[in-house]
Formats: sequence, C-alpha cells, structure tokens
Amino acid sequence: MTQSGAKSGGAALKGFQVTNGMDRLSGLVTRHPGGWIKLGNLETRLTAGVVDPRPVERPIYIAGLARSGSTILLETLARHPEVATHRYRDFPFLFTPYLWNRWLDLMPRPNERPAERSHADGITVTSESPEAFEEVLWMAFFPYLHDPSRSNVLDRSTRHAAFEHFYRDHQRKLLAARRRTRYVAKGNYNVSRLGYLLRLFPKARIIVPVRDPVWHIASLMKQHALFLRGQDGNPKAARHLRRVGHYEFGQDRRPMNLGDPAATEEITALWRSGEELRGWARYWAQVHHFIADALRHDPALRQAVRVVRYEGLCAEPRANIAGLLAHCGLKAEPAFLDAAARRFHLPGYYRPAFNDRELALIADETGAAAARFTESAERSVA
Repeated sequence: MTQSGAKSGGAALKGFQVTNGMDRLSGLVTRHPGGWIKLGNLETRLTAGVVDPRPVERPIYIAGLARSGSTILLETLARHPEVATHRYRDFPFLFTPYLWNRWLDLMPRPNERPAERSHADGITVTSESPEAFEEVLWMAFFPYLHDPSRSNVLDRSTRHAAFEHFYRDHQRKLLAARRRTRYVAKGNYNVSRLGYLLRLFPKARIIVPVRDPVWHIASLMKQHALFLRGQDGNPKAARHLRRVGHYEFGQDRRPMNLGDPAATEEITALWRSGEELRGWARYWAQVHHFIADALRHDPALRQAVRVVRYEGLCAEPRANIAGLLAHCGLKAEPAFLDAAARRFHLPGYYRPAFNDRELALIADETGAAAARFTESAERSVA
C-alpha cells in the first residue's frame, strides 16, 4: 500500500489506498497460484542461458516478530552493493522476477516522491524500496501457514521438493535481474521456519532482532489500532494485506501457531475478549521462547543466527552494523557504515503510555522470555 488516502469514518487515513488496477491484478495472481507457479517454472527454462546456474548458498534472512526493527535492518542491507532484495515494484508478479523486472527496466522511470508507508513510522518508500514479499511464494506452496488452528512450524524434517526447486530458482533469477550476488529477505514469519531454512541453505546467515518488550508491545498495539482504522470501510486494503501475507495486524490478525495450539488459542481468546495488552505480552513471550528453544537445541542454527538487540543497535549503530556485515560475510566499507549508522535512532514519534499495573503485567508475562536474550552478548541465548 502506498502513501495516499483511504477514507475511514469520513477522514482520510494515509497509507491504506490500493488502486483498482493493483486490486484486480493481485486478485488474479492470488486466485490462480498453480498457474503462476507454472509460469515461474517456464521463466526458469526461458532464462537458463542468462541466469547463473550455480545454486545460491549464502542467503541472508532477517526474521523477527513484527515491529522488532526488521524493516530498518532490511533497508540497511539493501543498500549494500552486493545485495539483492524484493522491492515494492515486484508485487504482484513475484513468480516471474526476471522477466517482470526486465520489462520494468525498459519502461520510463516514474518520477516518484518518497512517501511514508502505511505503518506511519517515519520510514518513507518508493516502488524501488525493499520489501518483504517472500511470503507470497510461501503461501502458494504451503497454504496452511497462516491457519492458527494447526502448527505453522517448518523444521528440519519438512520436505517439499516442488517448493524447494522453485524457491532456489527464484533466488537465482532475482539475483540475475538485480545483477547482484547476495540474496536478502525479510520475513517476520520466518521465525517459524528457521530449521527448514537452514536445512535448505546450511551456509545461510540469519539475523534475529529482539526488542525491549515494553517498547515492542507498545508498537505492536499502536500498529494494530492503526491497521484497524485503515481497513475500516476499505475492503481493498483488507484484501491487499491478505494477499501479501500480512496477518500481524488489523481485521485478519492471526498469531503464529508455533506448535502449541492451546497457547495460540489462549492468545486469540485474550484478544477476542478485549485483553489486548495481555494477549500481545503473551504472544511476545511465546515467540521469543520459541526462538530461544530453537537456538538452544540446534548448534548449527546457533552459529548461523545473530541475535541483535534493537536498543543496542540504536545506541551503537556503527559497531553493531559492522558486526552484522561481518556475520553475513559482506564487506564493511567505512562510508557505508557511516551512512547506515545515521539511520538508526530510537523512535521519537510515540512513547509507551502504560501505567504501573500494565508494566507489571508485561514484566510478568515476558520476563522469563526476555531474560533468555542477554544484553552483554547479542548471540547468547540462555
């Protein structure tokens, strides 16, 4: 969704307008995933002579609960000269990345002015900005991934040959279209797929941002309220969010089922009964316990993952970004580090407004999970 206007209750709410053309085209793609998968496979055959046949071995993933700082990390890595990511312009034709991008490159470049995205968080975007669109591909092959009544976890035992071939080809084609060498993707839901991703790509690098639960939960609640307003009386916005796999907020909010259906139902029941704060706090704890358990029980995953504390990143951005680049095997030029560091700062557009009782509730629900991520060593998980 772009920065324009969607009306809700008679007032224009910026960032939630979806054009009629985009609504129709994205609907066409969403209704016929099998056909688009076939087109993607046809594209792979047609581009065999121009796309590097060597498999992608070292993709980089940013995986964390929404509002953890994952977008600013994606934008930082996307500016690196070796890196290719999905961009806003790739949607809805994600399944044919090479031919679609070659076509767009032949068209006159639009004269765009950066506009604040729908999250109203100060991040401005154009059609060339990086975005988390991988979820569209995952949903085409795993249609149950956002069903909270069943486990959404994909682990080392997961097998799906058709997806794996398509996904590897997709990465190679996107790299060829961008003329880059390192594939980077952000996906909030990838926290439920860490084991599967590492089985597919044993040399992958994974960045997991973790944020102070008080600030994080305040941001989650703010976004949910904003998305509810943006979707009110705006069915195109609601459809768009479903089509891109954005179920974190709004009318279709769904918690990830991380292998514990009873816990997922408890969170859903809390939200349904109006206990927003407790529901979000319990969800925060569930997600972070899941990540910590995965790291504890999988030494290879522990080596692949770098846990990044958002507050530490904002306090010492240059050193932390240098560490991230080293972890990912990307060159850290001084000019790049200096420019990237200027983009990081703690949010100034809102502050948590919790009272003492609410702060105690958050501490009670999240304390044990938060304690598993230490401040002294970003990659240390108890």
